[in-house]
Order: sequence, then structure tokens, then C-alpha cells
Amino acid sequence: MELNKAASVVKQVGPWAWWRNWWRRQSPNRQDRYANLAPVAAVLLFLAAIATAFWYLRVEELEREQEAIKRDVEYAQQRLRLRLLERQEQVMRLSRDVSNKEVRADQFLSRAEALVQQYPEFLSLTWIDDRRRIIASQNVSNMSSTQAMRPGTVLKVGETEAHFSLARDLMQPIYGQIDVESDRDAQLSVLQLHTPLSNDQGRFTGVILAEYTLEGLLRYGVPTEILAKYAVALQDGKGQLLAGQSIPGRTALWRMLPGSEKPYNDYEVPVSPVGNDLILRAQAWRTSQGLVGSGLFWMVGVLSVMTAWMLIGNWRHTRRRIQAQKALVAETNFRRAMENSMLTGMRALDLRGRITYVNPAFCQMTGWSESDLVGAVAPFPYWPDQDRELLMRRLEEEISGQHSAGGFQVRVKRKNGQLFDARMYVSPLIDASGKQTGWMTSMTDITEPNRIREQLAGSHERFTIVLEALDASVSVAPLGSKELLFANKLYRLWFGQDTEGHLRLVQQAGASDNSESKGGALDDVDEMAGLPIESITVARSENSEIFIQDLGKWLEVRSRYINWADGRLAQMVIASDITPRRQAEELAAQQAERAQNASRLITMGEMASSVAHELNQPLTAISNYCSGMISRIQSKQVKEEDLLSALDKTARQAQRAGQIILRIRSFVKRSEPNRTLSDVSSMVSEALELAEIEMRRRQVRLTHHIAARLPQLLVDPILIEQVLINLMKNAAESIDNAQRPPEQRQVELRIVPKTIENQAVVEFSVTDSGPGLPPEAIERVYEAFFSTKVEGMGIGLNLCRSIIESHHGRIAAENLYNAAEVSGCRFSFWIPVEATLTT
Repeated sequence: MELNKAASVVKQVGPWAWWRNWWRRQSPNRQDRYANLAPVAAVLLFLAAIATAFWYLRVEELEREQEAIKRDVEYAQQRLRLRLLERQEQVMRLSRDVSNKEVRADQFLSRAEALVQQYPEFLSLTWIDDRRRIIASQNVSNMSSTQAMRPGTVLKVGETEAHFSLARDLMQPIYGQIDVESDRDAQLSVLQLHTPLSNDQGRFTGVILAEYTLEGLLRYGVPTEILAKYAVALQDGKGQLLAGQSIPGRTALWRMLPGSEKPYNDYEVPVSPVGNDLILRAQAWRTSQGLVGSGLFWMVGVLSVMTAWMLIGNWRHTRRRIQAQKALVAETNFRRAMENSMLTGMRALDLRGRITYVNPAFCQMTGWSESDLVGAVAPFPYWPDQDRELLMRRLEEEISGQHSAGGFQVRVKRKNGQLFDARMYVSPLIDASGKQTGWMTSMTDITEPNRIREQLAGSHERFTIVLEALDASVSVAPLGSKELLFANKLYRLWFGQDTEGHLRLVQQAGASDNSESKGGALDDVDEMAGLPIESITVARSENSEIFIQDLGKWLEVRSRYINWADGRLAQMVIASDITPRRQAEELAAQQAERAQNASRLITMGEMASSVAHELNQPLTAISNYCSGMISRIQSKQVKEEDLLSALDKTARQAQRAGQIILRIRSFVKRSEPNRTLSDVSSMVSEALELAEIEMRRRQVRLTHHIAARLPQLLVDPILIEQVLINLMKNAAESIDNAQRPPEQRQVELRIVPKTIENQAVVEFSVTDSGPGLPPEAIERVYEAFFSTKVEGMGIGLNLCRSIIESHHGRIAAENLYNAAEVSGCRFSFWIPVEATLTT
């Protein structure tokens, strides 16, 4: 639709007016782009026109050559066809006379000799009967004895025999080709004509075999003018050369040149009556120099190259000129924009001290316009009255070249009378020829930097006061140096003014970490210990607690690597006095140990009646066994076997009582915490034996499940047994106080491996069938001195949580529900396996 609209507009206003209007509507950039492309388009159109003209002329010439060779080859084909038909008629007349028995063998030879001598294309004429026996044969005089067919012999099996059979079957003349050996030890192509013979009844009686040399046919059958004009050859159906000559193909290099190869310089047709097995081909000899060898071609080519070169040179020159103009305009605009957008004021003075240039930033700083400043001489309007003498000396020094590379600070007055601080830098103004024409001065407003500098100085003073007042020692020293970059008051009080204290804190803190983590000697730490091996992108802090013998204090040392103000890598060490805290922690640990011992004693006290009942059974059995033996001995009715059995049972009951006492004693005796790799099954078995005493007294059934192949835990087995006994005792008391029926008086202990919070743990759980915990007591059950029992002291579960958390574990409690009714309570705690192995 748009094309139709444009076409209608062109018809109305004319092509040139439409083109002019279209050009005017384009943007300047697009016009420049089209103007740059015009020379290139002209060159391409010129070269295309020249190439098209040469191509058209060459195609016309090739078509004319092809028409000529086609006409000549068809004429040669007709001549060769007429010659073959004439020879065929002569052979057929001879075969007809032989069939009518009008010619005997000797007569056949005479007639065949006349034909062979008269027509040089004949190679031989042979009479063959129906049994392939040669009756008579006439050959040319120069035919070798090996090629000649001798009378009386039988036709050999081969190509000739095959053609013989085909003529016999079809009963019509058959043409065929064979290759025979010549006198020059080369293959000679021979064309055979098998003309069948028949008797009066039409029965096949043999053939007359006429053999032609293809070289003779080509020489005497094709006109001489055609043989002189073309390379004529006879080929078989597969394209193999049988006779004549062929022009070899040109090399690939010449084929790449235009006009060097004639794709239509040959023509071929089948030869009748032989058929497609014999092809007549003619190739035109190259008689002219061709397109490339033509002088006109080279003259036009040279002129075309020169014209294209001039057009391209003109286009490149125009393009460079346009690009230079654009670059100049862009550079000018860029410099002007840079000068107008600079925040630094620029002022140019000539050699006499007169202002020749100011940029907008300078005018904006001073408040004076460019017309007020350009051309002004000292004293300048922006000089404060009180600083004129100083500024005049500065100007004289500036003009004389006595200026500092770091600039100088002055005060500048704005047009409204306001003063501000500025820093000026002076440099020589050199023109394009390298000659100094004046001085260039840049001015920067430093009022705000001065204010910030004063604020920073005040902040630094306040920060220093705060660091001096800290109750911690702060020191900073660069790595690999004994220089102390910073030390506050407390550091100087403890260690003095040198870096020995800093290095001592770093070394001792590093040695403490090594000894705790690796367990190695101090000599195993190399001299580069403490240096960070990764790039410091964020501050990295390291904490440790050490004891300083000289000060008699425990210090918490925190160190981190920082980049100092000058770019050096430094280490900051903060040491805080934690002696009171360490003393409080030691006191708390002692109190916790006393509380644990007290808890065990309280537990045994609460289980006293159960223990007494448990001990009473073996003691009663011992008394009964002893009384029975005494009575039997007195009545003299004792046997040695009965006496030994009673004594053995008495010893076992005594051992049982002793084991109960030893187990209780090992449980309640005071001992230091000792964490060792302990087997879970052994710990649980010890706890079960003590807990079962309470279970039997309260008539509670205790079941337990311990998973197979549990890992060993690095724990204090006595403390873990204390937690298990406390939880199972509480479960039994809860069931007994709830007065559950016998079938519901059950406590279950389960120990299984689990994965909690992405770490392998061993979980211990104690489940009872009591009334559970009140909802408001679940969160407070671990608080000290909080108890849900009437006579409870409230320290058992608090100690249990402390013990479990000291082993990096957690303890939890939950009620079990059967529909909406509480059916029991479960206390569970877990201890991590990896933490126990790496602690």
C-alpha cells in the first residue's frame, strides 16, 4: 500500500521533484551517510556495468561458436552415415548373392578383394557358415597374421561370437565393436557388420562379416575441412576415445580467469546406423586469444581500475574530511562542555597580569560575571580589602614564576561581600607553537573541606578521649615491625610504651589457642603464626583468654587485622580484664558441682526406703540360710552337699548386697568431672539397676529399648546416669502420685540415633503414663527452685539441663495426649556425636 502511494506521488510531481522532496525530509546525519555512500555506489555500478557488458559479449560469442560447431558436426554425421549405408548396401548385395549360391568361395574372395582395395575403411570381409566355421576371408595387405581369420578355423568365443549369435537370432545386420591387437602393440578399435545369410526356406546359413577400421571411417567419412577445423573423434557409449583426437582440458588456474575457458566448444551426436554405441564428437580449436588475451579487454580493464581507484580515493578523502570536521566539532563541543561543567574555577592571565579568560565555575564561585572579570587588572574585584597586600605579593610571585606545585590557600570575596576559603594552583599557559603566553590558575573552594577537617580533628580528639577512658587495653602495631602505632592509657599502664606487651599478648593468645585446639607444644607454632593467609576484605576477629603472671590478671584478648591509614597491614589487640568474671565462673562451677553432689544425695535420700527394702531382701535371705544351717548342724541332719549349696547361696546374696552398696556409693560420692569415650549401653545399664529399685518399690514396670551399634559419646558417665535416674525417678513418682491402675503403671526408656539440626545425635527419652505437666509449668519446669511436687526442692531438672547443655545437648519436655486427655509425659534429651568426638 505504501509503495502504491509513493508511486502515485511520483506520477503527480515527477521523479526529480519527488527525489528532491525526499532528500530534504532526511535528517542531516542521514544525508551525510547517504553522501558518503554515493561514491561507493557509483564505483559498484560502474564495475557492474563493465562486467555485464563483457559477460554479454562473451555469451554471444560462445553461442555463435556453438551454433557453428553444431552445424558442422551434423554435416559430418550425415556424410559418415551415408558412407556406412553405402558400404552396408554393398555387403548386403554380396551376402544376397552368397545366400542365392550365385557366388562360390573363390568368387567371394575376388569380389571381397575388389571392395577392400576400393574402399580403404574396409579391414576385412569374411564368410562364416552357420557352425561358425570360416569359409573364406579377404583382409587388407598390411593386416598381421594374428589378426587375420584363416579359412577352415572356427570363430572363437568372444565379442565377435556374441555379435554372430545376435545376427543369427534377429536375422538382420548387426553392428558391433571389438578391440584387436595391431602391429604397433596397441589396441585397434574395429567396427564389425554381421550380415546374416539364409537359404530358400529362410533358414540361417551363416553371416558375411565386414570389419571397418574406425580410423579409416573417421579419415574418409568426415569431410577434410571439418577435420582441419575441429578435433574430431569417435567415442563409445562410455565416453572412451576410439579414434581421432581430443583437446585436453585446461588447468584450474586458467579456468579461474574470465573468458579463458569455453564451456560450449564441443558437440557430439550418435552415428547412424550404428546407434548410441558409436558417438561422433568434435571440439573447436582455439583460434583467437579469447577475452583475456584481447587488447580491448585489458585497455577497458585498466581504465576501469583507474576510474574505480579515483572514485574510491575521492570517497576516502571526502570521508576523512567529514570525519575530521565531525571530530573537530565534537572536540570543540566536548572542551566547551568540560569547561562549563567543571567545578574548579579556571582563570587565565597574560604575561602582564591581566585576566584573559574565566570559566563559568570561576564566575559562579566569585559571583562576578565574565564581562566584569575579563580585562581586569590587579587589584581584582574578588580580593578582600584586608588581604590586598598579601594577594598582590602572591600575584607578583605568580607572574614571576615563583609558585608552589602544591598551590596556596587564600580568601576570596564574593560579589555580595561573603568570604570563602580557596586553594589556587598556578601553571604556565603554553600555546600550540610551544610559546608561553601567560599563566593558568585553577581555584577550588575548600570551605567545606576545611570545615570537615576541623570536625574530623574534633572527632579524633573525642575518639582519643574515649579510647583513653576505656577499661580495656587497646594497641595497634604493624605486622613484621616493632613500631607501636597506637596504645591507650590502660595499655601504657600495664605494659609501658614499647611493643613487647602487644607482641606478648599476640603470642600468648595464639599459643593458648594452639594448645587448646591442637594439644601441641608451643615450639610447634611457627614464627608466622597469626598472619592471615587470605586477602583481608572484612575485619576478622580472634578471641582467647590468657593469664598474665606479671599482672596477676586473666585477660580476654580480641585481635583483628586492619588496614592502617598509610595502607600497611596492622594488628589491633584489645585486652579486657576478666579476672572477676573468671573467679565468678570458678565459684559457679564449684557451686554447680556441690549442687550436683547434693542432688545425688537428695536422690538417694528420696530412694532410701527403696534401697533399704532392696538391701533387706538379701540380708533376710542370708539370715534364713544361716539359721537353717545352724538348726541342721545341731540336729546332725546336714549333708555336705546341702551345706555347700546353702553357703554358696549365702555368698551370692552377700555379693548382691555389696554390689548395691558399691553402686550407690559410686553414684553419690563427690568426684571431678571426667569426660571419656563411654559406651551408651553400659551407662544405661548402670542407671537401670539403680532406677529399678525405685520402680519395684512403687510397683512400676520399666521397659527399655537401646538401638544397636550406637556410637560412643565423649561424656561424663556419672552425670549422664544422674540425669537418667532423676528422669526415671520423677516418672515413677508421677505415676505413683496419680494412683494409676497396675496395667497403666509403666515407664519406657528409649535410646536411638537421630539427625537433628543437620548433625548426628543420640536421643534419650523417658516416657511415663502419669498425669503430665500443667501447661503453665512446661516452660518453667527447668527453673531453679521451681517444682510441681509438694515436697520437691526444684533443683533436679535445673541440674539436668545444666548437665546436658554442658555436653552441647538440649533437653525438652512434652505432654502426651489421647484425644483431648493427657495420657502421660515425655522427657527427652540429645547429645551430638560430632561435638563429643571433637571436644
